[in-house]
Amino acid sequence: MSTREALSLDVVVPVYNEQDSLERSVRVLYATLTEQFDEPWRITIADNASTDDTPLIAARLAAELPGVALLRLDEKGRGRALKRAWLESTADVVAYVDADLSTDLRALPPLVAPLMSGHSDLAIGTRLGRGSRVVRGAKREFVSRSYNLLLRRAMGVTFTDAQCGFKAMRRDVAQRVLPLVEDTGWFFDTELLIIAERAGLRIHEVPVDWIDDENSSVDIVATATADLRGLVRVWLSILTGRIPLEEVYAELGRQPFAPARPPSFFGQVIRFGIIGGISTLAYGALYFALQFVMIEQLANFVALLVTAIANTWANRRFTFGVRGRKSAFLHQVQGLVIFGIAWGMTAGALAVLHSYLPAAGPHHELAVLTAANLGATVMRFLALRLWVFRGRASHAPTMAPSRVVTSRDRVLSS
Repeated sequence: MSTREALSLDVVVPVYNEQDSLERSVRVLYATLTEQFDEPWRITIADNASTDDTPLIAARLAAELPGVALLRLDEKGRGRALKRAWLESTADVVAYVDADLSTDLRALPPLVAPLMSGHSDLAIGTRLGRGSRVVRGAKREFVSRSYNLLLRRAMGVTFTDAQCGFKAMRRDVAQRVLPLVEDTGWFFDTELLIIAERAGLRIHEVPVDWIDDENSSVDIVATATADLRGLVRVWLSILTGRIPLEEVYAELGRQPFAPARPPSFFGQVIRFGIIGGISTLAYGALYFALQFVMIEQLANFVALLVTAIANTWANRRFTFGVRGRKSAFLHQVQGLVIFGIAWGMTAGALAVLHSYLPAAGPHHELAVLTAANLGATVMRFLALRLWVFRGRASHAPTMAPSRVVTSRDRVLSS
């Protein structure tokens, strides 16, 4: 191994209370890199606020083994540790492996090779691709496959395994994309990959051999819940433009830019459901506030109108993949026609409530209207899909290419 400052590869090992496995893992990784890489490399142990002997073991390894460094953080967070280690690295390619080495390290050379050559922007190990060999329990297998299926359908991405602890990326890509990633925990990987693919970067996938760590301390339920919250947050950030995908694409995206694929029916249902759920909550909150300052029917009308306009815009852009200003006004008019039908459904429900329960209060009205609004939501999806947006998906203009690419690129999904 070379000790020159100009590093080609920096492999980060994020750790938290790994005193039992850290030394063995680092020595195995050290031997692998020594044997398989002629380029200058480094191992960075990124300790995120361990409370056991992990920092002492890491410091001893860094003092003993040339090319091993220790980065100590005072706050917990696997994503936080990776983000800081990667942003501070001077290596051409930054990577990471889980401390338990569940992934067979023979996949490391094919992981980083397309990044060193400039062929790809990011590389990930996949346990769900053809050629992968995985040993793990049925529960973890089901959760992993279900999560990745939901991710692909809801977020319009194509990578197969978001959470395998075996990833790498070019340093120039890391410097541009990592500041946009907000999560500091386990959702970090997913958020990074969503931003990267939606911004037109090329993601290379490597099938891996992977053996589940039976002693893993990861709480599957808590992690899955946090991941779902993260998906909603990222989706809203993309929808509102807080994540500047077009800017990242203009700087780093693979050219030429192909039009986005229309969302599948399943993907449309998931996206429409997310938007509908948010719209229902917004409608309920708005109605509850307005009914104190105006009569119930008027409060219902105003709350439904405001949320209907926002709902049509969100579904136009996200659920059905329609971009640009063409027919935007017509779509809103058609949306208002659907709104009229929905208003009739909710107004009728309110009238029925008062005919059977004249003394009904705001909470009764809110419950009935929410139920009626959910029914109207189903009607709304069918009307949008079969009438308003049928065959009308349009896309942003193709961007001019900035460099020649000779093989197939991943493209920005809708």
